[in-house]
Amino acid sequence: MIGRLWLCLPVAVVFAQAQEPEGDVVLRAMRDELKRSVSLTLANLERPYFIEYALHDGESLSISATLGALVSSYRSRFRAPRIQVRVGDYKFDNTNYVLSDFSFGGGVEAGQMPVEDSYDGLRHHFWLATDRAYKSALQSIARKRAALQNVSVREDLPDFARAEAARSLLEFRKESVDEEEWKQRMRTLSAVFAGYPEIVNSSADMEAVLGVFRYVNSEGSEARTPEKLIYVRVKATAIAPDGMSLRLAEVFHSRVLDRMSSDVELKKGALDLAETLRLLARAPIGEAYTGPVLFESRAAAQLFAEVLGRNLAARRRPVSEPGRPLPFVDSEFEGRIGSRILPEWIDVVDDPTQTEWRGRALLGHYQVDLEGVPARPVNLVEKGMLKNMLRTRQPVRAGEGSNGRARLPGGFGAKAPGFGNLFVHARQTVSMEEMRKKLVNLCRLSGKPYGIIIRRMDFPSSASMEEFRRIASRMSQAGGHPVSLPVVVSLLHTDGREEPVRGLSFRGLSGRSLRDIVAASEDTTVFDYLDNSAPFALMGAGSFVAESSVIAPSVLFEELQLERAEEEIRKPPIVPPPSVAAVK
Repeated sequence: MIGRLWLCLPVAVVFAQAQEPEGDVVLRAMRDELKRSVSLTLANLERPYFIEYALHDGESLSISATLGALVSSYRSRFRAPRIQVRVGDYKFDNTNYVLSDFSFGGGVEAGQMPVEDSYDGLRHHFWLATDRAYKSALQSIARKRAALQNVSVREDLPDFARAEAARSLLEFRKESVDEEEWKQRMRTLSAVFAGYPEIVNSSADMEAVLGVFRYVNSEGSEARTPEKLIYVRVKATAIAPDGMSLRLAEVFHSRVLDRMSSDVELKKGALDLAETLRLLARAPIGEAYTGPVLFESRAAAQLFAEVLGRNLAARRRPVSEPGRPLPFVDSEFEGRIGSRILPEWIDVVDDPTQTEWRGRALLGHYQVDLEGVPARPVNLVEKGMLKNMLRTRQPVRAGEGSNGRARLPGGFGAKAPGFGNLFVHARQTVSMEEMRKKLVNLCRLSGKPYGIIIRRMDFPSSASMEEFRRIASRMSQAGGHPVSLPVVVSLLHTDGREEPVRGLSFRGLSGRSLRDIVAASEDTTVFDYLDNSAPFALMGAGSFVAESSVIAPSVLFEELQLERAEEEIRKPPIVPPPSVAAVK
């Protein structure tokens, strides 16, 4: 779980030396000010019953290039504190209310936190920030009580769950990335796209972050966890002859700075992406289709991440103001504990304690969540039956205790749940060759001339902000849980021929569709990505990210619906692109 004050960038970095708890000035300042805050006696005012201090502390350097030329290079040193004060008690407090996150003022601004390890300066900041958070909490609980005089809630649940105090203080050490070396690597990588006139926009971005997450609360929990990540992202947009815009992205991640993909691997990824876009630009637009669909393992992992994993996050509707209904979309699995959501031969486990799978490092490993609760394996689906959901310390219908899944800042005074390493295990499997045969046989049985193979989804989405706004506008009109677009799609004809198509979207695909999986493959793929709170996990959106992995096989659906995507097709450029030779 990493703060995104650095994540809008792309790479390189240096950080502080490893410190024992006694030598950590920042942690000592947090402890001491917290201890003072909870011991204060406040005349005629409700005392806080819970206070937490969290701090994301680090450095980043980002580099971006296009067509062999450097676009930007930016170094950042940041400290992102988060202070929460709860008044009332575990049963009823100032959270889970539509205005819980609102700062009501009445306090002195704390200003920016010092980035140097000044004990006095850090305590001063936490003092003022706590004072302001406390005054806002008093206002929130008063307004919440007033609102409840005129509105009713669907369920009578406590506002906060108790958790056993936990202490996890890990060391962090100094590391660095060669900025000049990575500038040249990004120039070289971005130049790959110069040989593709169909591609009108492209970039190679790289970012490295080295930091530490510190956490203390008034119950006695403490955590200090290194936050280390490096990623390289290549993005490209092509225009088909009819003006349709087509885009793809490839992202390479690593938590170990010197184990990032080699230049050969990065170049191969960029070339494969460019060749795929070239092929799609020349492909016909797909027709509306209802029939069997095969998701190859990468697309299947993306589908499970979005349609299953995100729906396993238990959410709670907050108390709203009278006459002001709050747009709120429940999980599709709300109230379905004990119901079948997958075939009986599929199990799902979230296990963030695993660091690797079959020799490959897993991005979704973590030890404690944003509430200081230790991570542990959770069986989510057993024999197709939903057994559990991802929970934080905010009580929900699915349960009142945290299972260590507070991975993102949420709304209304709560954290947002998310998974770490989501393992989708099928006990009945066949080879990929047999999967293709099953797809063809289903087509013949239903009288279809072809079936559909999906090889890649647009998840996380690489859409531009302009395009995302158009998508979001359609989403708000349609309601429900829209699913990301399939971006690499082929028709598998019954005679064995494959034909790529473009411009399709799903119709009616939802969490309930997962029950209709009829086969799974022997092969499995690890799909790593950075999750956030935005729809489609839009790249670059959200203030924080959660490193996530999905391990899943290819899957076959007996019937799904696809239709032509409702995209605006703009006219292509009137003037042809400059010659490739002109690109230096």
